[in-house]
Amino acid sequence: MPHQLKTIWAQQVDADCPLNEYPRPNLVRDSYICLNGSWDCRMGKKDEKSRYAGPILVPFSPEAPLSGVQKTLGPDEQLLYQKAFTLPNNFCRGRLLLHFEAVDQECQVFLNGRFLGEHKGGYLPFSFDITPFVQAGKKNLLSLTVTDATEYASHARGKQQLCRRGICRSLFYTPQSGIWKTVWLESVPERYVERLQVTPLLDEQSVQVKVLANQGEGLPVTVQVLAEGKTIAQKTGISGQPLTLPLPCPRVWSPEEPFLYDLAVSMEKDEVRSYFGLRKISAGPDKHGILRFFLNNRPYFFHGVLEQGYWPDGLMTAPTDEALVQEIKTLKQMGFNTIRVHVKVETQRFYYHCDRLGMAVWQDMPNGGGRYNMGFVTYLPNVLGKLFSPRDHHYRLFGRTDEQGRKQYRQDLSGLTELLYNLPCVAVWVPFNEGWGQFDAQAATRLLRKTDQTRLVNEACGWFDQGGGDVYSIHNYFKKLRVRPKNRVVALTEYGGYACPVAGHTYADKVFGYQKYQNAASLTNAFAALWENSLLPLLKTGLSAAIYTQASDVENEANGLMTYDRKVEKMDKSRLKKLSGQILGQFSHLTNE
Repeated sequence: MPHQLKTIWAQQVDADCPLNEYPRPNLVRDSYICLNGSWDCRMGKKDEKSRYAGPILVPFSPEAPLSGVQKTLGPDEQLLYQKAFTLPNNFCRGRLLLHFEAVDQECQVFLNGRFLGEHKGGYLPFSFDITPFVQAGKKNLLSLTVTDATEYASHARGKQQLCRRGICRSLFYTPQSGIWKTVWLESVPERYVERLQVTPLLDEQSVQVKVLANQGEGLPVTVQVLAEGKTIAQKTGISGQPLTLPLPCPRVWSPEEPFLYDLAVSMEKDEVRSYFGLRKISAGPDKHGILRFFLNNRPYFFHGVLEQGYWPDGLMTAPTDEALVQEIKTLKQMGFNTIRVHVKVETQRFYYHCDRLGMAVWQDMPNGGGRYNMGFVTYLPNVLGKLFSPRDHHYRLFGRTDEQGRKQYRQDLSGLTELLYNLPCVAVWVPFNEGWGQFDAQAATRLLRKTDQTRLVNEACGWFDQGGGDVYSIHNYFKKLRVRPKNRVVALTEYGGYACPVAGHTYADKVFGYQKYQNAASLTNAFAALWENSLLPLLKTGLSAAIYTQASDVENEANGLMTYDRKVEKMDKSRLKKLSGQILGQFSHLTNE
């Protein structure tokens, strides 16, 4: 049986309305009602007696301890949610929008018995205009019906798995279902700003802003850019058409100096606030002709950590907003400048904290498709390396025979790029990881480049390389690594995975790691030796990024820099910080000498 761990933030969860911070920092209105809190819930097979009937604390999924339920939804079961709410007087000023930040995997939504619509896919936000169905001054009943087949459906699922067996079972985690991000209401005018598309133009010392309205193009808009509270640029135009605003004395964004500009946008009766960072992500040759990543036109080394985004008490939902903040701050204090968000889409507040605190993000697309043949997607590539790279249009090999699943992947990938487009922290897209549900990778890269030309693409992370994208990606846990200059930037996108179980802070008695150490000193020594003896020399021959596995322990995996409950930092932070400085300093010297 697993050991139930708790983070220090579990005691700080607001039982009346947890995680009630404004959920969408990149498009802010004063209008906001949070619907998190106690909902009624039933779980069981359709038309049979419920296996669970009682309260659930939203937005924690029923599998998470913080939900108060802690039961797993089966692939042939359904969740029924209900929440009653009454609108405050004068809240609605035109239209009323109902927002779900994420519901896993399929749901149908009703208000006062009227069908609002349905949504498929567990990671992206969606909303409904509920104006015709809401009752002003009266109690309204919001209902959801949710199903989640996890690996038995082709939807994106990431690390979730219902049936974990075999030698790779420790690589997958407890699945979750239902509502797992904030639910909220927003009042907007009849014609309102639906989305902003903000493109920083570093070389032109300007920013391009496109205001997208809910009712087409051609509405008058005004955009202001503010720096530290003072207006530095203003322009008027129409919705749907880009406005370019100059930035006098421009200040760039980087993990080292995360300066953010503010935006104020007005369109008829609607006013929204946003922000952006002036930064440029590119790839090119350094002074020695070796391809490197560039940030703001200078060679940049992404020194990062793999982030699974799991918590022992909330699973994929952090217990509090402060928990997210401390996660990022701790990794920065260790000297890292990058987080690879691994086969998960985090809350919008997570990316906001990366933006304001200074942390670059490599963003994975959560994997989906059918059940994987782990011998094919894991064992053979580790044995044969780059010699084993079949073309990924062989859908059966990669668990991608379902045409509708492939179609939804493309829709979700476009939705992900739209969701995170404005955020300066996001530097690299990772459409596929280690062949998990991979297919037509070069087409995915073309789709990404069509929708976003401001970032780079790591097309096939780890193996099953199809020759596309901007990154030659390596996962290496076992062999002595060699790096030579390539026609793409060379990145070590997973390495390390050193386990060090800490008594009283492990989820399971049997733990997983690629190598095991007994204490902080031996673990830190091993990490330092890996860099000093093996990886530092590779900077000269082309290594331009390294992503360590991983930020924290997760369930059976004991290979984190922190324990699963985040109560123990397992390496010497001061030595990590010093070593990080050495890595970044040597890279700067090599690429700029």
